[in-house]
Amino acid sequence: MSLYPLKFDPILKSIIWGGSDICKFKGIEPQQDGIGESWEVSGVEGNISVVDSGSEKGKNLQDLIAEYKEHLVGKHNFEKFGTTFPLLIKFIDARDNLSIQVHPDDVLAKQRHNSFGKTEMWYVINAAPGAFLYSGFEKQLTPDGYVKSIEDNTFVDYLAKHDVKKGDSFFLPAGRVHAIGSGTFIAEIQQTSNITYRIYDYNRKDANGNGRELHTELAKDAIDYKLYDSYQLSYIHKENTPVQLESCQYFTTNLLELDKAVIFDQSNKDSFIIYICMDGACQIEDGSNTKVDVKQGTTVLIPAANAAKITITPKGFVQLLETFA
Repeated sequence: MSLYPLKFDPILKSIIWGGSDICKFKGIEPQQDGIGESWEVSGVEGNISVVDSGSEKGKNLQDLIAEYKEHLVGKHNFEKFGTTFPLLIKFIDARDNLSIQVHPDDVLAKQRHNSFGKTEMWYVINAAPGAFLYSGFEKQLTPDGYVKSIEDNTFVDYLAKHDVKKGDSFFLPAGRVHAIGSGTFIAEIQQTSNITYRIYDYNRKDANGNGRELHTELAKDAIDYKLYDSYQLSYIHKENTPVQLESCQYFTTNLLELDKAVIFDQSNKDSFIIYICMDGACQIEDGSNTKVDVKQGTTVLIPAANAAKITITPKGFVQLLETFA
C-alpha cells in the first residue's frame, strides 16, 4: 500500500469576475489577476484533480479511487459513490457581485440531471470593507411571488444580506438561495455536483448586449421558501481542539487553531480527511508515519487507510479547516 498524504495541482479558473487574492494566498508565481476559483480537490467530470508529487504524481483522483477503493475514500463512501469523489473543495475570489443562484437537492437533481444535488458551506478567508453575501430570505416569498419578483426586478429585496468578515461561516443546504458579493474571498466545501440554477444577474449585459441565461422555472421548484431565524453558523474559537462548524449528511467540517503539536484519534471515521490551511504552517503526519509540510493555501487529502491517527505540528501557529464525508 503506497498511499500517502496527497496534494493536487490546483485547477485555476480565469473568470471575468475573478479577483487577485487566490494566487497571493496560495503563493503561486507568477501571480495572475482574474482568477475567480481554484478547485483544490475535485472529482467533477472534466475537472478531475491530478496528484502533484510523490509516487502517484500524474494520476488523477478518479483513477486513484478505482485503484485503491475504500483504502482511499472509506468503505461507506466507496459503496455509495464508486469512483466519484464525494466532495469538491474550492477557493472563490469575487471582485464583482456574483449571480444569485440555487442548487437542487438530490431528488430533483437525480430526476432532472441524473446527478447528485448540491449542499455546500462557505468559510470567509478574507473580506474587503463593505463585503457581503446573500443567504436565504429575509421576507416571505411564494413560488408565484418569486416569478413576479424576477419580472419586476424586486427579487433582491426579499433576500437576507449579510455583511461579512474573516472567519464568518455559512451553511447552504440545497434549496437555499445565495450569492457571493464583491470583495469576498471564501473556501467552499460542497457535494460533487456542478448543477446550478441562475436566478438573477442584476440585468447585466455582455459585450454584445445580451443578458445571461436565467433558470427561472427550474429554480422555482428547487427553492426553499421558508424563513429561518439564522443563516450564519455560530462557533466559539478554541485552541488545540476541533471546533465543529457544520455536520450534515454529506460532510463534517471542523476548524482547527493550533499553537502546539496535537495527536488526533480519527479511528472512528470511515473516510478520507481533507485539511485546508487557512493561515500559518504546519507538518501533518498520518497513521503510516508519513509527514507532509502544509502552509497557507495548501490543501491535502489523507487517505482513509492512513487516517486513524493524525499528528499536526504547527510552525508557530496554524489554522486549518478539516473536512470529511
